[in-house]
Amino acid sequence: MTTNGPAIETSDLSKTYSQGLIFKQQHVALQNVSLTVERGEIFGLLGPNGAGKTTFLKIMLGIIRKTGGRASLLGHPAGSRQGRKLVGYLPEHLRVPAHLTGYQALEFFGNLSNVPTKVVREKRGQLLETVGLVDRAKDNVKQYSKGMLQRLGLAQALLHDPEMLVLDEPTDGLDPKARAEMRQIIRNLQGRGVTIFLNSHLLQEVEMICQRVAILDKGQLRYCGPVDSIEAFIQSGGQTNASATDAVSNIEFELLGDLEKIKQCFNSDATITAGAVGKPTTVRIPITDQASADALVDALRNAGISIVAMQPRRVSLEDAFLTLVDESSFKN
Repeated sequence: MTTNGPAIETSDLSKTYSQGLIFKQQHVALQNVSLTVERGEIFGLLGPNGAGKTTFLKIMLGIIRKTGGRASLLGHPAGSRQGRKLVGYLPEHLRVPAHLTGYQALEFFGNLSNVPTKVVREKRGQLLETVGLVDRAKDNVKQYSKGMLQRLGLAQALLHDPEMLVLDEPTDGLDPKARAEMRQIIRNLQGRGVTIFLNSHLLQEVEMICQRVAILDKGQLRYCGPVDSIEAFIQSGGQTNASATDAVSNIEFELLGDLEKIKQCFNSDATITAGAVGKPTTVRIPITDQASADALVDALRNAGISIVAMQPRRVSLEDAFLTLVDESSFKN
């Protein structure tokens, strides 16, 4: 049954763990996290280990209780049985008994979720066709590759026609072909109206498939918004109303000529890396408009500098992630 409201909505969501029986120590896992996941989008949750991603998901699914704030899942209070029944889940490492066939595996997982065997048998052919496994339905899963097992896991997550899928590292360990196939399946599911909530450390994969992302670090929300607006967000100093059109382009030059003359053509915003003897000097500089770029080119030509290459350098999701996340989060 389709419900109203965002797929996920939180306001000042917080979670604090208490450790120790007598001298209790407080560990803040989430601190005032407010975000919204819209229906029908592919949304990525990112963060280093210990950032609070798992805590966030556990609260949404009712595995643990929040300490403060509000949270809803598919129009129901987070953790409620009504909300959980509308979610399909693919864990990072799905374990499937090796002696089962594809068909039998779906019956096994369906029965664990109280889906009657009769219903599973009515759906399993179409589900395996959806994930591209219908030709291997009667083969034992011990013959399946990692990519095939991931697709089988996606099929089991769809058995009860969920409104939202939570996918934990769905392309981790897959070869490039299998990753591309998984991405296409996810896009097809989105086209059917399913909301996809993706948790992954593979930032290039997230950048290729997600419309919006949230970045957590030490329990705090560092960014939540469109992937293509994150560069503007960083360059604006963290202004949440910055748009992609406000972004300053970073231009990278490869230049041949006297290094001192090259330096005279640029201001202090430029990052200049001298090349080895006979090799180009690399210069990266933020450019605000086309007129500024034209003026730089004219200055370089007038100084007798040869322009070997000139190209825009967009901030990748990985670059943005490393900028937003404190390096200390990676220390053991």
